[in-house]
Order: sequence, then C-alpha cells, then structure tokens
Amino acid sequence: MTDPFSLFDEWLAEARTKELNDPEAMALATTNTAGHPSVRMVLLKGHGPAGFVFYTNDDSRKGGELAANPRAALLFHWKSLRRQVRVEGAVERVPDTDADAYFASRARDSQLGAWASDQSRPLDARETFEQRFTEMSARFQGGDVPRPRHWGGYRVVPAQIEFWSDRPHRLHERRLFVRERTKWTEGLLYP
Repeated sequence: MTDPFSLFDEWLAEARTKELNDPEAMALATTNTAGHPSVRMVLLKGHGPAGFVFYTNDDSRKGGELAANPRAALLFHWKSLRRQVRVEGAVERVPDTDADAYFASRARDSQLGAWASDQSRPLDARETFEQRFTEMSARFQGGDVPRPRHWGGYRVVPAQIEFWSDRPHRLHERRLFVRERTKWTEGLLYP
C-alpha cells in the first residue's frame, strides 16, 4: 500500500515546480451550527502524518465555525498538473508554541494586519482598517509584534484522503485512503 503522506509530499513538490501561483493554496470547507457550509481559500503552513496545518483569526467566521463543529474538508487543486487532493477529518488546535513560532516568521505588515483586522466582521470603510493598521504600527514601533490571543493555528487530522488524477475522456483515476484507527486502507473510486 502507498503511504498517503508520501504521495502527498510527491504531488506537492511537483506542484511547487509547475503551479504558477500558490501551490500551497487549499479550499477549506466548514459548517455552522445549522449545517450551512462555507468555503474559502487558505494556505497550507505545515503537513505530515499528524495532519494539515493552517492559521487564522479565531474570531473569524471560519474560527467560529470550527469552534462549533471541529470538522473540515480541504481541497488542493493543481490545475497545471490536472490533479486534486481532497482531505476530510477532525480539526484540532496546534500548540501555542507552534502558533507563536509561525506568527514570528510572518512579514511584519502581516503581523500588524492580524492585530488591526476584525476578520469577517462588517467594515464601514477601508479607511477605518487603514487607520487601525497605522495605530498598530505605532503601538509596536521599535519592537517585536506578539501573536494576538485571537490568532492561532488549526490542524485537519485526516480520516480520509482522496487523490484525483485527470485522464482522457473523463476516465479519471481516484485513489481513496481511509484511516481505520492507526492504519490506512487504500482503494479506488469510480470516476
């Protein structure tokens, strides 16, 4: 049986050489308490057998949905390679030490933006956000920008991973890996 994480590593490495923009971009699907779905693009910031990691504002729409229903689906679509990877599973928080380390690696303006933004909340005018950004720049001038308490990381712990490859005449190949406790099984799906 193929290891799904080794296969993902191979596909991502190839995407990094062929995909023009953001090979780490992934669609993140969540649901609210009423079961209504929501999807948006986020960036993969870490991955391995433990799962797929991204970071966001906990007070954002996705943060609220993940707090209410800690399950999610991811989709990587590498159009230039004619491939997709789908991931579904439970979601857990990454340790604060990991979130601190990643936040410290971000560009300073991105750090300041995390403080200035009330992500997903209504904004009366762009100037309001720009003013808040200016205020945060002054607040942290000359020093490090610490990670805000409302900003952290999430890991999607996969229960299943599907690898989709385009084939002529829509005779695509779909390989499905399903986690059964600590082992993975591999099978095929009809296209």
